[in-house]
Amino acid sequence: MTVGASQAFARLGSVAPLRPGGDNRSVVAIRVSARIGALIVHAASAAGVAPQALQAATGFDPRSAEDPDARIPLEVENALWSEAERLSGDAQFGLHAAERLRPGTFDVLDYAIRSAPTVRTSLERLARYNRIVHDAAAFTLSNKGDVMRVEHAFQVAGMAPCRHASEFTLASIIAVGRQLAGVSVRARKVEFIHLEPTSTLEHERLFGVRPSFSARVNALELDHAVLEHPVLAADPSLSQVMERFAELLLASRPVEPVEPESILSRVRRLLAAALPEGETTLADISARLRMSERSLQRRLAQEGASFDGLLDDLRRELASRHLADPRIAIAEVAYLLGYSEPSAFHRAFRRWTGMTPSEARGQSDALRARPGSPVQRR
Repeated sequence: MTVGASQAFARLGSVAPLRPGGDNRSVVAIRVSARIGALIVHAASAAGVAPQALQAATGFDPRSAEDPDARIPLEVENALWSEAERLSGDAQFGLHAAERLRPGTFDVLDYAIRSAPTVRTSLERLARYNRIVHDAAAFTLSNKGDVMRVEHAFQVAGMAPCRHASEFTLASIIAVGRQLAGVSVRARKVEFIHLEPTSTLEHERLFGVRPSFSARVNALELDHAVLEHPVLAADPSLSQVMERFAELLLASRPVEPVEPESILSRVRRLLAAALPEGETTLADISARLRMSERSLQRRLAQEGASFDGLLDDLRRELASRHLADPRIAIAEVAYLLGYSEPSAFHRAFRRWTGMTPSEARGQSDALRARPGSPVQRR
């Protein structure tokens, strides 16, 4: 038994099941294991990003993951993915984080998966026990002829994983599958709900197939023959213990549905993901939400907002963040905000602030250089 598995085993018996009829869930926000945050920090560190930089940008302290039961808000996880990409300069950060996964990353869930007899059993355990590390994410397995289809989605209407979380999740199935079986594992098909990135070369290298994008759901398909491969490190005794422990942990997790995301929050999230890909319109976002433009405008108005206002506010907020980073050229900031030309960004920024982006960056630089100036957290 490995040291990590021994530590997990030591927790056996300390998990109390939920009390029937009790108030088992007092919060409605989605929360995830702090281990997810720690793996993002670890992957970013391997890419040259100092953990302190991520902590300053997101507020996440990786030491919190030393408690295997610690959880963080989903917003913090999303911020970690976004900041890790920005600070590392790696547009495919989620894919590369999956390739850096090592045994024990997810404690009991990980050992339950890695001690299973076959790759198929490992996937089945992932689908059953994933709620141990994530309140809302769920896997659905289904057989389609000679392949198994694996779908990954949030069990909350109108919500979905961010791009890097989606790509990490599906890529980790391939990466861990290769580690488990010791053979090349290739997907037959891969689908993502987000827009197609500028380059898909890394996707094709890792998955062995070119994914499709703007799909209905995040999913991949694997040949049944791959799933029957035995797990090289299969351990029947450890497998039995970890499965029993995973069942206890699963029983300790709340099952009440979390509060649905507001339409305003959903539009803002979709805009933030789409802006780096180019100009984003009301038609684009309404199509992603599967509603008419008029319905979306009406729903936003009910929450006291408008599409143009949300887009403008988000661009202004992101502009301030990007301009505070001297490594990002001003022209690049314009494209990150979805402007087709830097001149359009300059006009918008002057309207927001009364100054040019260069002047604003100069003020930011002067503030950072001033002795005794407080550190500005983004």
